[in-house]
Amino acid sequence: MKKQWLIALIAFGIIALLGIISPLSFDTGDTSGIDGGDTAWMLAATALVFLMTPGLGFFYGGMVKPKNVISTILQSFIAMGLISILWVVFGFSLAFGESVGSEGYGLFGNPATFFMFKGVGGAPDPNFAATIPLALFALFQLKFAIITPALFTGSFAGRVRFTALMIFMVFFMIFIYCPLAHWTWHPNGFLRNWGVLDFAGGTVVHMSAGMAALAGAFFFGPRRDYAKPSYPANIPFVLLGTGLLWFGWFGFNAGSALEASDTAVKALLNTNTASASAMLVYIFFDGVRGRKPTALGACVGAVVGLVAITPAAGFVSVGASIFIGGFAAIASNLMIYFFSKRGVDDTLDVFPAHGIGGMVGMLLTGVFAEEVGLINGEVTTFLFHLLALVIVSAFAFGGSLLLYWITNKIVPMRVPSLYEDVGLDMSQHDESLFYENDEKVKLRREKLRNYSPDFYPRRSRK
Repeated sequence: MKKQWLIALIAFGIIALLGIISPLSFDTGDTSGIDGGDTAWMLAATALVFLMTPGLGFFYGGMVKPKNVISTILQSFIAMGLISILWVVFGFSLAFGESVGSEGYGLFGNPATFFMFKGVGGAPDPNFAATIPLALFALFQLKFAIITPALFTGSFAGRVRFTALMIFMVFFMIFIYCPLAHWTWHPNGFLRNWGVLDFAGGTVVHMSAGMAALAGAFFFGPRRDYAKPSYPANIPFVLLGTGLLWFGWFGFNAGSALEASDTAVKALLNTNTASASAMLVYIFFDGVRGRKPTALGACVGAVVGLVAITPAAGFVSVGASIFIGGFAAIASNLMIYFFSKRGVDDTLDVFPAHGIGGMVGMLLTGVFAEEVGLINGEVTTFLFHLLALVIVSAFAFGGSLLLYWITNKIVPMRVPSLYEDVGLDMSQHDESLFYENDEKVKLRREKLRNYSPDFYPRRSRK
């Protein structure tokens, strides 16, 4: 265990050394094209999107068992640190650097283009955003890269080794997220050149996370106590997380206009409307099936609506956003029911919410997009969306399965059965929601000491 952390520390030291021996100044360049209003809005939008990841932590943390609350929230928080550093070193370059591939069919960015944020400064780049600094564009995109791996952690909550998760997050960003971002948002990306529309990340973020979650559910298998009744640890946490996600999503979608414009307002309007629609339809549909309306159901429905409208936010009418949110809520609800009947243990229903929500949003964008949608008689856009759905799903699912397998060869991903029974809060982090003198805490810590010499308890504070 200590050897793994030593290797991680040495790797981080090498990164820090690279920054010292090749210092890169914040190059302002020609800033004449910068618009102050656009820049102010994008600064705010970037902060809003950042807030979504802590919100996701509370959303997920409230839904798991008390013994896994801290670890589940930390799995979201750790992405904020890990992905931020990797994005500066080479992640942004892989996603938005000089395209590697033939004209119109770029596959990924050259990692040397913006290595250590070389050339990423105050001057705008018209290839990405003509009225804001390139550094601000890069920071805005970073927040998307952060939340994507945090999303799929809910699929295997309660049974993943923390060190292995960090390794997998690195692999996922390099081999899944960055190529998808390049395909979809880079001017030379082949999906973009096919006319595939993804306004704010329904494909890049939510479909990729959803397929990684589905692959994780199959790879990890069900929890040991999957068949037993399970109750959320803290419903108010879920409500708080939903509120933060909804609030932050305004930056997520409206910010993707990359300017303070009518398109940003349209995206914000559609975002709020679709989420409201999905929340209502989700609990109405539960009622039709004989269930009582629950806070958890309302929260899941609201998030599904936010996911589904993400690819369409700036392209469809407000009326279409009502339909998209409601349709996605029913599809997600049915998929959760299907999984429960088939014994697929996606712990926090990540695939039904983000995978299905992203797919529905992607396809309905091809239907309702103004001027180029199927509803306007344009078939080409819809057909390319269908093809892109197949390609992205296969790539994200198959690639994630392979990366799980590789990571598992480096560090076993699933915790031992005792660690799972005791809970990840204690077994992975030696922390607990309960008081230190609680008898359950003492018993769990004693079990861990007897089981593994790798467990070194936290020193008491005097």
